[in-house]
Amino acid sequence: MQNPSLPLRTDWQLDEVAALFDLPFPDLMFQAQTVHRAHFSATQVQASTLLSIKTGGCPEDCKYCPQSAHFDTPVNASKLLDIETVITAARHAKEAGATRFCMGAAWRSPKERDMPKVTQMIQEVRALGLETCMTLGMLDAHQAHQLKEAGLDYYNHNLDSSEEFYKEIITTRTYHDRLTTLEHVRDAGINTCCGGIVGMGETREDRIAFLHRLATLPSHPQSVPINQLVQVEGTPLHGAHALDPLEFVRMIAVARILMPASYVRLSAGRETMDDATQTLCLLAGANSIFFGETLLTTPNPATHHDQQLLKRLGMHFESSSYAA
Repeated sequence: MQNPSLPLRTDWQLDEVAALFDLPFPDLMFQAQTVHRAHFSATQVQASTLLSIKTGGCPEDCKYCPQSAHFDTPVNASKLLDIETVITAARHAKEAGATRFCMGAAWRSPKERDMPKVTQMIQEVRALGLETCMTLGMLDAHQAHQLKEAGLDYYNHNLDSSEEFYKEIITTRTYHDRLTTLEHVRDAGINTCCGGIVGMGETREDRIAFLHRLATLPSHPQSVPINQLVQVEGTPLHGAHALDPLEFVRMIAVARILMPASYVRLSAGRETMDDATQTLCLLAGANSIFFGETLLTTPNPATHHDQQLLKRLGMHFESSSYAA
């Protein structure tokens, strides 16, 4: 259970974040555990399920993404799913234990002709008693308010990396564009889900700057997904040097300390992590995962494996307190 009486800082200095990364691993883990336990149960993990509602053909050139139309990947473009298909997937997710249903569309930004269908998806998923999250690309202020009126709980829009490294990964959308969308989402009163990807060839200094930017936004993102690069053949980052697993755990721990009341989500890349690495991430303060065998277009551990791992650890999935 979160403890709202504890102060949340948004004035972190870059050298403070760097100092956390430099802590001896046992000291960093102890500090992260202490912060985690002050705000959340140490044995509960929130579960979300992610569905691609419109796959492939994206005009953006994000070098990590198999859905980009710029790259020759195994992903084929498809149209926006019909509402019944989405609702069926949401029912299955709830039956499996998910409390939040996330819907992603491979768009630069949504077109007005798609908004009625998107808002209906939100309303019908919420009617099932699930929290809703969407990632549709860039939003203007009007679109953000349309999503809010439909009842959207969270909007995902990642910063992806540090501002300095960002231009090495994406050229079709600026860092400022991402910050502007987040501003529209906050102003509309929707919770933000915002994180990034590591293992793309960035330096530790980039990872420090990335977490610093997240932790010094006007308010902390309520959910912070930390993704490990999933390398897909055909994308420019296929064959990138793998990140040291302990460095990934450090990312989780520092994110937990900087943003104490946020859900820190262990996101993409779990299928290449062994149980020991995932356990270290949970001990470092990760308290949310995606489950289901596919994340948009890339593989994810089987739900039964996640359930068995938590059982072995004496942990459990968080029950929903959401009322439709």
